This record gives sequence, C-alpha cells and structure tokens, in this order.
Amino acid sequence: MKTRAVILAGGEGSRLGILTAKRTKPAVPFAGKYRIIDFTLSNCVNSGIFDVMILAQYRPHSLIEHIGAGGPWDLNRDFTGGVRMYTPYKARGASDWYLGTADAVQQNFRFIKNGHPDLVLILSGDHIYEMNYSKMIESHLRTNADLTMATISVPMEEAPRFGIVGVDQEQRVTSFIEKPAQPPSTLANMGVYLFSTPVLDKLLWEDHENHLSTHDFGKDILPRMISLGYKVQAYPFKGYWVDVGTVDSYWQAHMDLLAETPSIDLNDRSWIIHTRTEERPPVRISRGAEIIDSMITDGCVIASGATVEKSVLAPGVRVESGAVIRESVLLTDVVVEAGAQIYRSIIDKKARIGSQARVGEVPEGEAPGFSMVGKHSVVTPGLVIQSGAIVATDVIPSDYPGQVIRKADYIQTKRSAHEV
Repeated sequence: MKTRAVILAGGEGSRLGILTAKRTKPAVPFAGKYRIIDFTLSNCVNSGIFDVMILAQYRPHSLIEHIGAGGPWDLNRDFTGGVRMYTPYKARGASDWYLGTADAVQQNFRFIKNGHPDLVLILSGDHIYEMNYSKMIESHLRTNADLTMATISVPMEEAPRFGIVGVDQEQRVTSFIEKPAQPPSTLANMGVYLFSTPVLDKLLWEDHENHLSTHDFGKDILPRMISLGYKVQAYPFKGYWVDVGTVDSYWQAHMDLLAETPSIDLNDRSWIIHTRTEERPPVRISRGAEIIDSMITDGCVIASGATVEKSVLAPGVRVESGAVIRESVLLTDVVVEAGAQIYRSIIDKKARIGSQARVGEVPEGEAPGFSMVGKHSVVTPGLVIQSGAIVATDVIPSDYPGQVIRKADYIQTKRSAHEV
C-alpha cells in the first residue's frame, strides 16, 4: 500500500506572539537545535514514509529555507517520493488563500493524487511528539476503516481546547464535538488522520461545493462522516504529545524536556529527530560557570561566573560573566551581557540583553508569568522588564521612567514609554 503524507504547515500561530511575527508556527525553533516541524517530518521518515507534501501559507520563507531539498530527512528524492512544498496560488479557476484545513488539502488534491497513493496521511506541522505511523496504517487496514484518527487522553481542564471524540468498545468513533465548552469526555483528537484516498477525494469535493461549510476537518469533515455512517476508527496514542500553540505550552514543553525523566528522549538513536543544522564549534564553558539541568547547544559560550539553570540555549548563545539565566528559552545567537538576569523568559534570535538588565522580574506579591524579547531587539543596560511584559521584534526600548517596563506592557517601537 502506497501512503502519501500531507503536512499542514500554514498556521499563523498568533497565540505564540512575537515568535511568529516573522515565521510560521511550524518553523519556530524548539529544543535548541530543532524547528517544530522536525518532529512530524522525522516521524514520517522513521515510520518508513518518504513521500511527503507540505502545505504552507503564512510567512513560509524560513520554513522553505529550513526544509530545502529535504536532505537532512533523506527526502531529497526525485523518483521515489521526497518532499515537496506547496503554497496558495492564483489560477484561472477557484483558488485563493486556504479557507480551512480541508480547503488546503482540496486545493492541492490534484497534486496529492499524482502517483495514485492508496492512503493519505494528514498531519499537523506544529505538534511535538514521537509516533510510529506504520502501526496506525496497520490498524487502518486491519479494521477496513474509511478514516483512522489518532486520539489521546488529556486533562479535563484542557479538553475544551480540543475536538472531543466518543468511541464504542471496538474503538469506532460514535461522536465528535469540536472544542466543546462542556466536554463529555477527555479523549481528544490529535489532528492525525489516515484516509483511504477515494473516500477523501469524495468528501473534499462534496465539502468544497457546500457553501455553508467552514471547510475544516474538525468542524465539518469529521462530524459529517460520522453522521453519514462512514467507518471512522480511533487509534489511541499513549505517548507524549503537545500542541505548542501558546506561549505557556511552548515554555512548558521545554521544561518537560529538562525533567529528570524527559518527555521525549532526544538521545534515542532508534528514533532520531532529524534537522538542518549550522556548522557551529563545540560548546565552550569556562571554569567557574555553573550549568544545572539545562540543554546547551553547539556554539554556545558560557563565561566564568555565569549561571544557567533549567534553561535551553540554542546555537551561538553567549552568556557573559556574572549573568544568571533560570527557567528560560534563549534562541540562536542571543547575547546576555555581564551581570544580566533572565527568569522565566523567551528570548528570540539575535536579541541582546544589556549588562545588569533584569528580564522576567516578578513584582512582589505576584505570581510569575512569562516575559518575551523579540528577534533583533536590544534590552539596554540596567533596564528591568517585569514578568509578563513583552518587547516586540526589532526594538531598542529606551527612556523609561525608573528604567522599568511594567507587567502587561507591549513595547513595539523605539519611542519612549510615554508614547507607547
């Protein structure tokens, strides 16, 4: 049976704030050296699927540069599959920006059908997990399903964020509700769908002609399949899975990697997460530096007297003497000058934290939140950015009363605080 994987990678990811100001969500860096989409791509090749299509839309440039010809994933193939990327295009017929997940697949279905795949595996490019899709394919064929969808149990307080699935004793899906306010169960849709190709073709065309549809798999396709009696099977997944769609979940997913027993074992040589990496020198840690429960990536330089605790440092981060970084995520080529302090913060690529600055300082009597500093921004020496404040991309904040950017401030320009 021939399977073609289709990765939906067009999400704007607005809930990730400044991390998606200049990149699509699947291209957001993760765990030091990776991009979020690397996990889905690696799941494909580790499962023996080397025929992959990526549907991109929002700010795809960094994603296109990262994927390239697909070499790091062994997907630089011309005749036996490989990876191909598609973006919306304007044609003589009805084509435009993708209206929903189902519409994205429908607009590209003539490309998906090329080569006559028996099965189409539809995936999201913005989830962190390790899954062997070949076992899901075996289940799909064994049950003779029209659609097999992966499911996972989530905490009840998180269930309203997901599509909630009802199943019978044979794991046949009997009900589906998209993001219910009062979830009837905690069995959630993972956004991993395995369709028999003729069934998917028929459903997408019918949905395309339905002008009342929102053209989304969760809101339209799945409920309709169940109501019409299609055989929809659940495939229960027991491993770690997270949709890093919010700043909170993005930060927590990094902290999960730093736990005594990590959420995902990145050292497992039987399930390698492949990525495109830069040529960087080895890590340099000077005598007297203290590194505790952290991930330090190639090219990082940690000076004497610096402290890095429960944090993730991407390639090329420089931490100068006396600087302290705790429970934070620093992306590529960030510079932390002498004596600066960073706590529970996310610092985007090529930002600079000035000497003696304090980022993520928690006001007395308040619970800690998250601070963020955008790509290419500069936190001037001595400036205090309170927990919950955000400095956007390409900003050099200056002239702030008392040298403090307060909680809930969102700084977007180089103007003073009086003008923001």
